[in-house]
Amino acid sequence: MVTPSSSHEPSSARAPLRPMLATAADRVPTGADWVHEVKWDGMRVLVDVRGGEVRVWSRNERDVTASYPELAGLGEAYDDMLLDAEVVALDGGRPSFHALTERMHVSDRRKAVRLAATRPVTLMVFDLLRLFGADLTDQPWSARRGLLERLDLTGPTWQVPAVHDDGEHLLAATAEQGLEGIVSKRRSATYAAGRRSSDWRKSAHKVTHSVVVGGWRPEVGSAGRLGAVLVGLPDGAGGWRYAGRVGSGLAGTAGQALAMRLRPLSRDDSPFDDDVPSIDAVGTTWVQPRVVIEVRALELTGQHRLRQPAYLGVRTDLVPADLEEVEDA
Repeated sequence: MVTPSSSHEPSSARAPLRPMLATAADRVPTGADWVHEVKWDGMRVLVDVRGGEVRVWSRNERDVTASYPELAGLGEAYDDMLLDAEVVALDGGRPSFHALTERMHVSDRRKAVRLAATRPVTLMVFDLLRLFGADLTDQPWSARRGLLERLDLTGPTWQVPAVHDDGEHLLAATAEQGLEGIVSKRRSATYAAGRRSSDWRKSAHKVTHSVVVGGWRPEVGSAGRLGAVLVGLPDGAGGWRYAGRVGSGLAGTAGQALAMRLRPLSRDDSPFDDDVPSIDAVGTTWVQPRVVIEVRALELTGQHRLRQPAYLGVRTDLVPADLEEVEDA
């Protein structure tokens, strides 16, 4: 039985823990041991509530509280809890990562408050890791979920989405609705903080990739404006394999904002360990591989090249070291 604690420690300057991660599923697991949830196309966060104060942490332990002021009201719901969740931006009723990028990069609270009025986010809460000072990570998923549902966390910008017994039916339904996919979870599984576990398995519809930027090319007819970026994926040996050139989606302010991030990172040579075709390399300004972006592509070919990639936004919630995990997921 979880009971309230009588006192509260001040919020830590560090994230309370790192989130548990899912592995890729070659098929949807079936049977009574498994439960299934919608996979949201958003930003994974941990929400730490203590004594009325709310702090929001990204999966790479960045404090992103200022970016999402509409979540501050969770401090009035309960006095002490730690939630695992996904921040999503809904566009026409569907999650849109592109729309979320308008919010992810905002650190000025006043600007974030203005954006919250016109482009609000929704927190999709799917796990409860601490309640009233009690650590719940060693409890099975079924126990944590039962407590989460009893909290009745329904608010103006947060909710607890339903879970489902039939994963194959849910996967088909998410495909019809244009959603990202599903996550299947073993009911008896404890919470493996900071680890990737086969107790959580994800099945995705969309072909999206997190890639590192290794260079940029100017827009045709303009030496100063960014027109395309050259991107890479982990090569499995600690380096980067060239994955192609991305130009779609970079027109206008999107390209200008990305250029501002890349210009201070210039270097003399390519950061990719393999050869970049001369048609892409000539005229490229090489950069240190520090900026992670999200792209959508028709496929990743057998030669590890992105087919018809389009830029979606910068992944400020990821660093290059995270990409090995993302590609393995």
